[in-house]
Amino acid sequence: MLMAFQEIQAEFGYVPDGAIAAVAEALNVSRADAYGVLTFYSDLRTQPPRPVSVRICMGEACQAVGARDLLAAVQGLDSARCEVAHVYCVGNCALGPSAVVDGRLIGRASAETVHRLAGGPS
Repeated sequence: MLMAFQEIQAEFGYVPDGAIAAVAEALNVSRADAYGVLTFYSDLRTQPPRPVSVRICMGEACQAVGARDLLAAVQGLDSARCEVAHVYCVGNCALGPSAVVDGRLIGRASAETVHRLAGGPS
């Protein structure tokens, strides 16, 4: 099921509602089971993604150097354009706080840098 949902998301950018029933039927499982798998994995989405993705690392090393403040500072990015979320450990612990803006890893991230890269006001 997971691989089926990943392939659907790779094609459409998210997993549309109709795909749940199709996957359930194809794999001979209940819709509830398919929905459970879809909603369990945070990397799978049921809504189309926004144009800009911002992820702030909340691993312990990043939190120790200001990740919580960084997350609070970028929460105000335009929600119609940007999706801001926290993640746990992006593997850049020595250069925290870390952020990922549209797949680009940013070490020693500041609110100004994240805003600039996300296309928002500084």
